[in-house]
Amino acid sequence: MNTNLDELKDLVGTLKADRLAQKEKEQRDGWTKYVSLSMICLAVLAAIATQRGAGYSSGTMKQLNEATFNQAQASDQWAFFQAKGIKQSIYEQERDRLNIVGSPDAKVLASVVARIDRYEKEKKEISAEAKKHEGARDEARVAATHAADCAREMGLATTVFQIAIALGGMCLVVKKRWLWSASLLAGAAAGVQMAKVLFTM
Repeated sequence: MNTNLDELKDLVGTLKADRLAQKEKEQRDGWTKYVSLSMICLAVLAAIATQRGAGYSSGTMKQLNEATFNQAQASDQWAFFQAKGIKQSIYEQERDRLNIVGSPDAKVLASVVARIDRYEKEKKEISAEAKKHEGARDEARVAATHAADCAREMGLATTVFQIAIALGGMCLVVKKRWLWSASLLAGAAAGVQMAKVLFTM
């Protein structure tokens, strides 16, 4: 019976030692749960940065399409302007021919001059419309450039967030606190980069 009691005491001692070792391990590695929480926060911020970056990229494409559309519209207006100019030139030649021939019929000459004046007026209207489309094209190009710059800068923030998450993952594997500090530092840098894009660009 004494041997059974001794074995029981040894078992209880072993269990106590295991429990104590487990508590010490939990205390020693308790900080890793904060690493995990910080990685979750960094992952959420990385997702937000990725989404915003994709939005800027879409905006770039939209503005470039708008610029292309307005360029096509302006080109159409300038072609129309050229057509009116050719017609005006034909009537100007007719006016000059009538004046060279001698005393032209006043009614015919007035009709020719009226056509010349009409084409001149139409050319001014067409020119104004073409310039309006060119202005819209230029605005769209500026907006596309701005959106592309924002997308590039947000892409940088996303990349740095991913590096921060990778460092945090390595920290959990090798249990080195300095990797967690490096991860938090990289995450803070990425957060600053994201805020710069969102609030200053």
